[in-house]
Amino acid sequence: MNLFPRKFPKDEDGQVLKMLYKDGVDFKQLQNVDFFVAVPDKESGESVLKELGDNGFNCELEQDEDTEEYTCYCFVKMLLNHEDIVNIQKQLDELSKPYDGYTDGWGVMVD
Repeated sequence: MNLFPRKFPKDEDGQVLKMLYKDGVDFKQLQNVDFFVAVPDKESGESVLKELGDNGFNCELEQDEDTEEYTCYCFVKMLLNHEDIVNIQKQLDELSKPYDGYTDGWGVMVD
């Protein structure tokens, strides 16, 4: 057992990582991380989907039935590392910006 608490940056991503760590997620195992890219409409979403796919991301476009908002979900199998998570979000942001999209967080399914 680790006697010293793990240190995480004090930003939003660091807080999510800290919560996952406290929930017992194994940071030494690859995790399925979902990154969310908000888009203004279906047409923009399809353009973002193509752009992200062309850049090696595995994504799908979904519409929320309640809000009718569109989101591209991008799936990345990776180790939970703050710097990598921040860098992927920056990359998704840059790729989706020409289509009025923007990164809107990320998550990991925990048992």
